[in-house]
Amino acid sequence: MKVPKKYSNILFAFVMSLLMAFIMSGVLTALFAGIGAQFFSHWIGAFIHAWPVAFPAVLLVAPIVKKIVASLTE
Repeated sequence: MKVPKKYSNILFAFVMSLLMAFIMSGVLTALFAGIGAQFFSHWIGAFIHAWPVAFPAVLLVAPIVKKIVASLTE
């Protein structure tokens, strides 16, 4: 199933925020709590809190970043 092109910005924000929140919550959980018996449950808990912040953040920041990148490239 393909999503209509008019939703590409929202889909981009969804996928980008999902991946970034997943990666960053895992890295930060490992750094601050260590990798032990509870690592995966802590990681998922951190991700569940991080992703709802990341999704609207990407929606707001992505257009600004696109303009900055456009001004820095030919």
